[in-house]
Amino acid sequence: MDYQVYEKLDQPEVLKVLFHPRKESNGEPPVGAVNIDFSVADDVRIGGRFYPADVEAPNILFFHGNGEIVGDYDSIGPKYNEYGMSFLAVDYRGYGRSTGMPTVSAMIRDAHGIFAQVKSFLKEENRNGPFILMGRSLGSVCAIELAATHQEDITALVIESGIATTMPLLQNMGIDTAGLGITEQDGFRNIHKIAQVTKPIFVLHARHDQLISVANAELLQAESGARNKQFQVVPGADHNSIMAVAGNLYFETIKQFINKILGIKPRWKRKRSA
Repeated sequence: MDYQVYEKLDQPEVLKVLFHPRKESNGEPPVGAVNIDFSVADDVRIGGRFYPADVEAPNILFFHGNGEIVGDYDSIGPKYNEYGMSFLAVDYRGYGRSTGMPTVSAMIRDAHGIFAQVKSFLKEENRNGPFILMGRSLGSVCAIELAATHQEDITALVIESGIATTMPLLQNMGIDTAGLGITEQDGFRNIHKIAQVTKPIFVLHARHDQLISVANAELLQAESGARNKQFQVVPGADHNSIMAVAGNLYFETIKQFINKILGIKPRWKRKRSA
């Protein structure tokens, strides 16, 4: 696969605002979680952290936002476990325990290597539950890329605060796209990619997202090639408060989406049928 198509996004003026890497102060996983390292190049290692639920539980491979690290999810991973889901969060180059320097081309290339190694890890652990790709904010780029190219290996796609078009985001971040010669065709092309995704998709977004407008979510949902689509907007929330505002409903709606595509009825419906 030719990753040179992202060379205009790899310009220093873009990278310095698109990525905000920071190291993890401790690096030790909380009780019940386990660190996993992914080798993506001869001299580059990407850190991940797995929060396991039951071996038959759905497995979520999660790509976080540009200002976050895996360690930020140490209180969130266990919440997925409470709702019967295993959660595996991964970093980017230069983030957390990872080595190297982040670029857009490397991020997308690394996502493919991570995907293959996660599938092998789950197989070795006899974790055969549904496999869900999930991306938040910048992480939506990785999740949509993988969903478009590995559909036969996934069950569904979840996008939270996702990016549809690239130019409005870059311009909102203060990047002179015209001066740098960047057009939408030079961007992430998430709209083109998500149109190829036919697996079930759940798009979740904050109503008052000040960085990536809710119009992005509407466009991703509309352009997706999936017949099974779910769309949820969180009132009163912005880009960084969506989980805090939604509370437990954040996890409940994700679990309900997974249950629905698996044909698992809510308990009250099962009782009524009985």
